[in-house]
Amino acid sequence: MTAVYIQDETEFDALLETEPLFVVDCTAAWCGPCKLIAPLIDKLAVEYSERAKVFKLDLDANQPVAKRFGIRSIPVVMFFQQGKLAETIVGVKPYEDFSSTLKKYLA
Repeated sequence: MTAVYIQDETEFDALLETEPLFVVDCTAAWCGPCKLIAPLIDKLAVEYSERAKVFKLDLDANQPVAKRFGIRSIPVVMFFQQGKLAETIVGVKPYEDFSSTLKKYLA
């Protein structure tokens, strides 16, 4: 099981309205550092599959979302709670950083 790609802004907006807690890994095919955290994000998706959704978002295909959140460099992992951006982690970080951040928002 791996993190699923969000196709477009419409799907992204639907998630904001329906998912109480989810994670979005903003990535791009050409981004080397993104490839380093990809397996960590997939691990997060597996480990927390019962409690939170974990997605990936190709920023090349979703420029409006990048603009909306002021994303300048990737990888960026965004944590959303109740439709609001709760926290952002920028750059390559160890798995524990992602899992401990997600744990904070699990009620």
